[in-house]
Amino acid sequence: MILRFHAAVRAALTDTLLRVYALEPAAIPAIVLEAPPTRAMGDLACPVAFELARRLRKAPRAIAAEIVAALGPIAGIRQAVATPNGYVNVFLDRAAAVRLALGAPGVDAPAPEPLLPAEKTIVEHTAINPNKAAHIGHLRNTTLGDTLVRLLRYGGVPVEVQNYIDDTGVQVADVVVGFEHLEHKTLEEVRAIADSTRFDYYCWDLYARVTEWYDADRARLSVRSATLHAIEHGGNDTAAIGAFVADRIVRTHLATMARLNVDYDLLTWEGDILRLKFWATAFDLLRDSGTMFKQTEGKLAGCWVMPIEEDPTGAPAAGDVEADALDGDEQREKVIVRSDGTVTYVGKDIAYQYWKLGLLGRDFHYRPFATRLAGDTLWATTSTPGGDRPDRPTFGHAHAVYNVIDTRQSYLQKLLKQALATLGHRAEADRSTHFSYEMVALSHRTARELGYTGQDESKPFVEVSGRKGLGVKADDLLDRLIAKARVEVEARNPAMSAEETLRTATMLGVSAVRYFLVKFTRTKMIAFDMDEALAFEGESGPYLQYSVVRAQNIFAKLAARDGVTEDDLAARLATTPADALEPGDDGDALWGLALEAARLDEVVVQAVRTLEPAVLAKYAFGLAQAFNAVYHRFPILNEERDAHRLWRAAVISAYRRQLTAALALMGIDVPARM
Repeated sequence: MILRFHAAVRAALTDTLLRVYALEPAAIPAIVLEAPPTRAMGDLACPVAFELARRLRKAPRAIAAEIVAALGPIAGIRQAVATPNGYVNVFLDRAAAVRLALGAPGVDAPAPEPLLPAEKTIVEHTAINPNKAAHIGHLRNTTLGDTLVRLLRYGGVPVEVQNYIDDTGVQVADVVVGFEHLEHKTLEEVRAIADSTRFDYYCWDLYARVTEWYDADRARLSVRSATLHAIEHGGNDTAAIGAFVADRIVRTHLATMARLNVDYDLLTWEGDILRLKFWATAFDLLRDSGTMFKQTEGKLAGCWVMPIEEDPTGAPAAGDVEADALDGDEQREKVIVRSDGTVTYVGKDIAYQYWKLGLLGRDFHYRPFATRLAGDTLWATTSTPGGDRPDRPTFGHAHAVYNVIDTRQSYLQKLLKQALATLGHRAEADRSTHFSYEMVALSHRTARELGYTGQDESKPFVEVSGRKGLGVKADDLLDRLIAKARVEVEARNPAMSAEETLRTATMLGVSAVRYFLVKFTRTKMIAFDMDEALAFEGESGPYLQYSVVRAQNIFAKLAARDGVTEDDLAARLATTPADALEPGDDGDALWGLALEAARLDEVVVQAVRTLEPAVLAKYAFGLAQAFNAVYHRFPILNEERDAHRLWRAAVISAYRRQLTAALALMGIDVPARM
């Protein structure tokens, strides 16, 4: 809400500068608004007079005084003053701002403006290999990606959420190798296993066994290569097993992410990129432009490679098999197509990125895949025509793209941008963003609780490896957190029904995970700790939920005793004196909470522009702390003055609404009781 006032103040100041100093619009400096050092000095401070001092050959103090004298009325602003040191400081109409926060009609306040450019944006996140259960590392990707989606949509950006399914990659091939060569299963036998077991868990163990099988005899990697070829070509038993495994595992992943309130618009299947010749089209573009060429000598002879303009990491990405054994100049060329004709995943990613931006000149066919959490259709790509419906959205053709992938893929994401720029699409390259993050490990305490043994206590955390079968499955983690939360809820609310207890514990468990994974900056490696994440005090999701519930309880008691509900407040405040908000120690403290709550839109814009969701998490925690300070200082139920009681309740209501909205941006629901 605060940005509405920012916009009104900027417009008024700009108009005043044009009138008073006859400046050209291009000569108007940027109107920066800051927070004054103390509440007594104002709610917003503008240093524009300092920017004009040299041009106008006047002291900032004199310029500020002239600006304030010429300013006309500004909606929602009570007063503007020129400070002795040259700032233009602004005081908001406190009562109007609080009433506006409650949705009161007829408030003299500036009209809302779009927070962010309304250009179609694709956010691709999750992208878990469909070969085993999701683990805790995947949850950081998904949580960050989903939070980014919510932030963008809050800002008015139309967002398309995509989940890339690597159904033709090495990981799926390895599980197929396990079924065909270790367990000697047919497709029907694999189906029977899937119908009778927790299939994603079964494949988790099988994948680890295949890794051990390769390690025992590296010559067996030829089996992987043959399996990859069979999957890519299709029309054979091996490909059929691979397709079944990928489909069934993806459905388990969707169920896991639904527990975290995560939804998607489109599942993009890598196999369709190959079958519909997307890669062939991209290949021609890259070859014909000279961006990619066929190497004829050295260890990469026979490979199609892209010269690397810049390697920001100084090394190939983890798992870059083609470059593992290379050194010197050979590491300056990235393999796009292997000498055996198979396409590396960076090649498929290039074709996919071109399609996202509407540059490929080709499109998928589409099929309904499942029902989204919102109740409408989750679509998936297909290479088979005939599944489209008239209500199907238009996919792709984005103005901007965010790829949520961990920092180990920075090298390859740079190549995507390079491929775009080399072909003349520099603007699209600039609008292609690698939304990177560091990895997740476990605290020693959590590792012990989850049954890990043989930890290296000299390290500050316990590393996990899905390939080796060492990791925390996402569903196991959620189950453990919900069980721990349930014990706490039952102890605090012995009369609560079993159904409500489970529902509340589930909200707490989800909040524990999501807030913990967002509160750290993306560049920081996380050591996940269950007790810290689930704590009811300190910087945690449950603490924030409890702060909202505490505010909810105030209104429940106020409604029961006085018949005053939150819906009544906006109307009643129109005729209630606002003495409780008047400047002074008490009024400033209460107004401080209201003003901080009003900053959510500003924080959202900051989080998007810095690409740092932790900004939102820190804001929410600070807002909850501010509420708790006010809660203890300004009682509502025991306040004898009717007007003061109503205005205090109004500020708490504004706080509750904004913190609830901030939590929703992190995918966190608030229970009725805790």
